[in-house]
Amino acid sequence: MQARAKTKLLLPFVVLLLAAAVFFSLVNSKTERPKPELTEKIWQVAVITALPQELSPAITLYGRIESPEQLKAAAPGGGIVERVYVRNGARVSRDQQLVTLDKRDFEAALLQAEADLRDIDNQIAELEVRHRANLASLETEQNLLALAAAEVKRLVTLKQQNLSADTALNSARSELGRQQLAVTSRALDVDSYPARLQILKARHDRGKAQLAQSRLAMSRSDVRAPFDAIISQVAVAAGDRVSLGQLLISLFPVQTLEIRAHLPLNHIDSVQRAIADQIRLEASVPKRSDLGRFPVLRLAGEAEATGIDLYLAIDSIDSQLRPGELLPLSLKLPAESAVYAVPYQAIYGNSRIYLVVEQRLRAIEVDTIGQTRDERGQVQVLIRSDAINSGDLISVTHLPNAVSGLKVKIDGG
Repeated sequence: MQARAKTKLLLPFVVLLLAAAVFFSLVNSKTERPKPELTEKIWQVAVITALPQELSPAITLYGRIESPEQLKAAAPGGGIVERVYVRNGARVSRDQQLVTLDKRDFEAALLQAEADLRDIDNQIAELEVRHRANLASLETEQNLLALAAAEVKRLVTLKQQNLSADTALNSARSELGRQQLAVTSRALDVDSYPARLQILKARHDRGKAQLAQSRLAMSRSDVRAPFDAIISQVAVAAGDRVSLGQLLISLFPVQTLEIRAHLPLNHIDSVQRAIADQIRLEASVPKRSDLGRFPVLRLAGEAEATGIDLYLAIDSIDSQLRPGELLPLSLKLPAESAVYAVPYQAIYGNSRIYLVVEQRLRAIEVDTIGQTRDERGQVQVLIRSDAINSGDLISVTHLPNAVSGLKVKIDGG
């Protein structure tokens, strides 16, 4: 019984030992596999050979048609629009009638100005008559004053001789005082004549100005074209009541149209040098050869933080362009030396390209100076950098994970 009990106790240990022996035997008999080797991925790229050239870059601008001589005709006074002869967009010739205002609204003001001027003329004539009368009266008053003074002197002498009464002397002295006041008053009228005349002459000048203004308003009630032009806006219709200064119609001469575009800061020096050297710079509208070319006129007087405004001429007087129209422009700049033409896909972030050196990419910072077209008409970007040498290989395959050191394989070799 004891032997059987010992056998039962040892049996689990024996089983465990046998299982361990089988496990280690299987592990030791396992076939060893070779460890996988890591290989670097190679990206296939196309390249071009860097070749420095002297090329004329072109830049893209967006211009707005403007007219520096656009005329806005306003109402010369309050009134009613009698008739409108033209419509928006119409071509008109010099002295052609455009708008007519009811003249009755201006006739009353003209008559009033004429009447006021005649009234002032009459006042001046009356003042001159009064002045001549005052001069004559002053002489008479002075003679009477001398007589009154002599009378007082005579009565004083008689009074000293007790030959005259006090009442007679007092009466003579009163008459002398009144005569002195009369002479002073008349002398004041004579002396104030120049000042009163100047006042009336000033009113006369104001009256003449008012009359001239009324006549001018009457003549301007017929609005006519001052030059050959195109109507850009008609702001009124027949029957409208307008006030002084209200816009009636606007027009512009075709030959004064120009284009205003914003020139970036990095191109200002090049354009300024070309203008100073009298080099003709021209812009064109891509795919619109019928519009012709637009030569550069001038730069604006003030620059902004992002650049400066550039003005271009519209040479064709038969141009169908209108103020306010927006145009995409391609401006050809003076030729630049030591530049490289690369496809757009070679540029990363507008300022970086990659060279292929010993089958790896190397990042190079570049300056973008414009664009050009190759012999096939394809648009290419012009770049410049001191880090590029003639014969370098430039990657023209745009890789989303491009970074310096990336291993590449040149397509086709």
